[in-house]
Amino acid sequence: MYKVWLLFDPRRALVALSVFLFVLALIIHFILLSTDRFNWLEGKPGQKTGQVEQTIPAIHPSSFA
Repeated sequence: MYKVWLLFDPRRALVALSVFLFVLALIIHFILLSTDRFNWLEGKPGQKTGQVEQTIPAIHPSSFA
């Protein structure tokens, strides 16, 4: 593995990798912002977001006999 680093300068390679990953993250976030489903900046005020209604079953006295 050390022979790979003899071919490349480690500082330049790690800086290039960091820049590439940052640009990739920006591209992915902008793609998600362009969709209706995953746009977290422009929320739809009239639309409800998956609310869960929890119900508790009634306990009848006849069930204990």
